[in-house]
Amino acid sequence: MEENKKEMAKNEIIFSTIEKAWVFYDTPINETTEESVKTWNELRLFLAELSKKPKKTIGAFQRKATAISKAAMNLNTNIPIQFDKPQIKSRIAVVITKVRMMDLYIHLDRIPSEKVVQLISEINKELATLQREMDKTVEKSKIPQEEGEADLKRMLDESRAIPNTYSNTEVITIE
Repeated sequence: MEENKKEMAKNEIIFSTIEKAWVFYDTPINETTEESVKTWNELRLFLAELSKKPKKTIGAFQRKATAISKAAMNLNTNIPIQFDKPQIKSRIAVVITKVRMMDLYIHLDRIPSEKVVQLISEINKELATLQREMDKTVEKSKIPQEEGEADLKRMLDESRAIPNTYSNTEVITIE
């Protein structure tokens, strides 16, 4: 009976710690993100999932963490062409990793509340980084190309290409 009381007290402390820290940056921080939320459905759903704060039990936080994790995984699908770049994809991958880590930690038998709190702040930081990178991508796309710049880029790409055909030489692969 006494052990149950201690366990319940521990769980209450964990719950209150997580509940206080459960604040996500669910609103766009710049105009670019605001515009992309209108057209990028997965990002809109992810931010909407972040905005809903669970109440009452640690189980509610666990279910919410799972829902956020699923929404984060969907960020990789249907990325707008404008943002379908390695810089953006890597930022998305980091957000997904942090969200999945939070989901993992919150589902452990002994929840490390300090680790969950730390991951929440890291997720917020990575969200801001993603949004800044999206803004930077949009700003770069607004810069007009100089005359001949497209030809120069194409020539550089073609000169780096590795030919797909081999002339009577044997290709040796090392395993």
